[in-house]
Amino acid sequence: MAEVLLQRSDRVAVITVHDPERRNALTLDLSEQLVAAVRTCEDDADVHAVVITGTPPAFCAGADLTALGEAREEGLRRIYAGFLAVARCTLPTIAAVGGAAVGAGLNLALACDVRLVNAHAKFDARFLQLGIHPGGGMTWMLHRLAGPQTATAMTLFGQVLDADAAVSHGLAWARVDGGHDELVDAAVGFARPSAEAPRELVRTIKASMRTTAALADHAQAVDTELTPQVASIGTPEFQAKLAAMKARISSRE
Repeated sequence: MAEVLLQRSDRVAVITVHDPERRNALTLDLSEQLVAAVRTCEDDADVHAVVITGTPPAFCAGADLTALGEAREEGLRRIYAGFLAVARCTLPTIAAVGGAAVGAGLNLALACDVRLVNAHAKFDARFLQLGIHPGGGMTWMLHRLAGPQTATAMTLFGQVLDADAAVSHGLAWARVDGGHDELVDAAVGFARPSAEAPRELVRTIKASMRTTAALADHAQAVDTELTPQVASIGTPEFQAKLAAMKARISSRE
């Protein structure tokens, strides 16, 4: 049964695209379920970070070809909706890529803030080979993450990056030894600092990073960060940590 699964582990949600027989290809229904899962995480005060993955053997083989072949603008936007919900998520997101991420599946991986991979990972644009133009903002995301040369090599010259190449080209943060379970566990562990921090602080920092990423001036970035930093200094959580640090310093004197 094709479905999007949602599990929670100590303030980290794991969203799994589950249709292994079709290599987790995104249908309109799966995209809608992915949107709903992301919204559920954002609405759940006990979720501080989100891991996105796919049931082996693939991460996501792209858009379902039948849906893609019949799509026009409205249909394409419905296919995009799933990975765009991930891209717009207000919580930190990690892609656990343990298989091929192709076309729209590449977009789903690129939509996350960080990507972890294992030996089975492959990043494949494939739009050119299918005879269609890239969509869903793939060229923008890939260019920003990996630079113009890697984006061009993948998009116009059909280069496919394996796990090690993805790490060396800046498309993935790190390679994890082991299978899918170990990869997901590593992603959940990677999310631990966000899981242990105040949820609103995590969301505010991510929002600020999105704003400052589009700025060209350092002074504007300073101003952007100033108001939320002042607000965070006044929170009970920071005051408690400050008191604890002072107590530790005093005990050493």
